[in-house]
Amino acid sequence: MTARTANDQRFREFKMPDVGEGLTEAEILKWYVAVGDTVADGQVVCEVETAKAAVELPIPFDGVVHELRFPEGTTVDVGQVIIAVDTQPGAGPAAPEQAAPAAAPSAAEEAEEPQGRQAVLVGYGAAPSSTKRRARKQPAQQEASTVAAAVQAELNGRPAPGVAGTSAAVEPAPIAPGTAAGAAAERISPQGAGAPAAQAGVRPLAKPPVRKLAKDLGVDLAAVVPSGADGIVTREDVHAAASAATAPVAEEPAAVAGVPAAVTDLAARETRIPVKGVRKATAQAMVASAFTAPHVTEFVTVDVTRTMKLVQKLKDDPDMAGLRVNPLLLVAKAFLVAIKRNPDVNASWDEAEQEIVRKDYVNLGIAAATPRGLIVPNIKDAGVKTLPELSTALSELVATAREGKTSPAAMSGGTVTITNVGVFGVDTGTPILNPGESAILAVGAIKLQPWVHKGKVKPRQVTTLALSFDHRLVDGELGSKVLADTAAVLENPQRLITWG
Repeated sequence: MTARTANDQRFREFKMPDVGEGLTEAEILKWYVAVGDTVADGQVVCEVETAKAAVELPIPFDGVVHELRFPEGTTVDVGQVIIAVDTQPGAGPAAPEQAAPAAAPSAAEEAEEPQGRQAVLVGYGAAPSSTKRRARKQPAQQEASTVAAAVQAELNGRPAPGVAGTSAAVEPAPIAPGTAAGAAAERISPQGAGAPAAQAGVRPLAKPPVRKLAKDLGVDLAAVVPSGADGIVTREDVHAAASAATAPVAEEPAAVAGVPAAVTDLAARETRIPVKGVRKATAQAMVASAFTAPHVTEFVTVDVTRTMKLVQKLKDDPDMAGLRVNPLLLVAKAFLVAIKRNPDVNASWDEAEQEIVRKDYVNLGIAAATPRGLIVPNIKDAGVKTLPELSTALSELVATAREGKTSPAAMSGGTVTITNVGVFGVDTGTPILNPGESAILAVGAIKLQPWVHKGKVKPRQVTTLALSFDHRLVDGELGSKVLADTAAVLENPQRLITWG
């Protein structure tokens, strides 16, 4: 067994898994371990945030943390190693890796060395009689190789190797631009050090997420200096190039002629926040929804005084003890009753098959504001739950969302959504559909307002509902019926029994 094989068996590497549905990257939010800590199979070592949710990652083996490859706040592609664990901590220091075979000598070195050349490693190397001459280079290639060797030697601070079998140093001659020698010198000159290979017409190496990032930031990958292995452009390279492009140039005048100095100082008073994680996913989803599903929004203002009285009665009901009862619970139940009376609204549009898919189950999404952004987890089979079951599910959904522990599975498969903008004191809005869903109901603030009740103007609890729906699936009549039925249940909650 070689030393490298022994190390591979001893040090186990854990790669960033695909914790969602085909996600390509995740941000490391927090490390729960440090180098030198002992870990066990199944122990959570870090928390990562994908485009859908924050997820805790367990380590799949025992050992001692040997290395953390990325700091907190770094976005890592799926498949990259994030942590290395020493599974044999009592085995002493790691064995040195076996040296790789020596590289073949260059043409200049082959010409310089005596015929009795000794091998670098025991048992390795060509015998004097087996040395073969290489094919003669073409003039342009030989010229480029000569100049490259001379410039590289000068950069290393030593005399250049001999040329054409002599030990005399090369005296670089003026290099004409456009020649092969000029191209070679440009590639290894100090001014061109690290220049991307794309200058020679080669497509820069980068992973798809990095290419998308460069496109979003307006960065030309051909102008980015790669720092990754094998010349691969990394995320950090793209961000560095973007920062360099927006950085102010040194020694520029503080203000342009005719422009007040205050205007030029505005950039210094701005804060740029990277769009990533849940915020990035939400932005992409909303843009996609707004420009693919034709939205229609309808509004209705309704007297919910009886519903608010029922909320208070349910809070005092022993059968609801320990459960969270609020207006949103009854709004959700009213919406589910309206969907039951108008099942065609609970559908989705299959663009590939050009079909409408009507669903006999209701996965009710609840828009939740969290520190990481807006997410929409859903209650599976909400239409068949009793009021206590619906209350329990709502409480668990909201608590999990606020803790940032909502799983990707909890946010997939939704059919309709409720967004409660009333908690912010807002009367109503025009909500955008969650992608793949048919309708979304916005609930406004419930306020005491003058209202005509039984022929007299009285103060009543009033709110405004807004229903947005996909007009490919839901026409005006169907959308109006769903909204009117929801309002009718909230106006007279007795219909929860007669219609439910």
